[in-house]
Amino acid sequence: MNTIVSIDASSAERLEVVRSADRLAAIEADWMNLWHRTDGLVFQSHAWISAWWNTVADRDQRALRIGLVWNGDRLVAVLPMAIGKRKGLRFLEWAANSYTDYGDILVAPECSLSALQDVWARICDAGGFDIAFLNRLLPGAAVRKMLTPDTSSGIRLRPNHREEVSYRVAGQWASGGAWFAEQSKKTRQNYRRGVKTLEEAGETKFRLLAPDEPMQPVLDRLSALKRRWLVERKRESQLFEEGAPVLAALVDALARAGVLHIFVLECDGAMVAISINFVQHHTMMAFVTTFDPDFSRASPGMILMMDYIQWSFDHGLSTVDFLCGAEAFKHKFATQGVVLQSVLGTRTAQGSLASLADRMRQRVRHARGRGLATTA
Repeated sequence: MNTIVSIDASSAERLEVVRSADRLAAIEADWMNLWHRTDGLVFQSHAWISAWWNTVADRDQRALRIGLVWNGDRLVAVLPMAIGKRKGLRFLEWAANSYTDYGDILVAPECSLSALQDVWARICDAGGFDIAFLNRLLPGAAVRKMLTPDTSSGIRLRPNHREEVSYRVAGQWASGGAWFAEQSKKTRQNYRRGVKTLEEAGETKFRLLAPDEPMQPVLDRLSALKRRWLVERKRESQLFEEGAPVLAALVDALARAGVLHIFVLECDGAMVAISINFVQHHTMMAFVTTFDPDFSRASPGMILMMDYIQWSFDHGLSTVDFLCGAEAFKHKFATQGVVLQSVLGTRTAQGSLASLADRMRQRVRHARGRGLATTA
């Protein structure tokens, strides 16, 4: 079966679990209508999820489990989930989890809590996974509504020790220049020195890519720089593999949502730094950024970051969000750090054993940490 559908006898709410690409495509209009009504982030949009599903390289190793709540013909909730495999285990997680910085559900005010919990139970009953793991939860994430202690439907999700941090630049600056003036003398000098170094190599320009400008050359350049960075660190990412369609599909989703902002720093006509960003909720969000290491003496990545921060405040935005990751360059300018939490539940004996082993490892780490602190 492609879907599981049931009727909640106590109301007009109808539950569904989407498993097929055809059904995913069929609900696009209803999903996007709900996304607009709830002012959801692009990570929970139909465009984002379908862009991932239609291009992910190992789709045969995955399965959709997208929960829907209908009120008559009106879609009132979406739980965008999928099953993936890692380390011999099957995980129920956010759909497009690898590329989603803030995981969440979409839910309209008229959707009942009982319906949310019941559709979660339907997803759990559909099976096919060992562990349910929902991560990168913002403090105000809508999914927290269904994480109540008295939840009796489906697998019980409990807080997990894994946390991530999101750094932001937030404040009341009248302009980008006002923000720049508040930076330390050393930071301002380093910025000016970097710009001067670039200018010695050729004409230097910071700009926002025009909406009608071809994006593929920029994406090709970004991917090539990212692959070089990954090779140097002996790491891999499907997002930047040569010829892989997923990055272009996700960027197209941003463009079609009307939120895409691509900033480039050019030197003598060559792109020496690129940042793919998007704007929602009066916030500039930095999705992917990179720079050319051949120009590292000028720190072009830092220059570009400072340029788009100033652009953001010049254009009336209130926050710049670097999204997930605790990299030092993000912390350098951040005025806020938001902790993203996770929850976990198990469905099979294999999942329970893996979860138990993980908790034991965590306890050992804590014990060792306390021991080191005592001897220091």
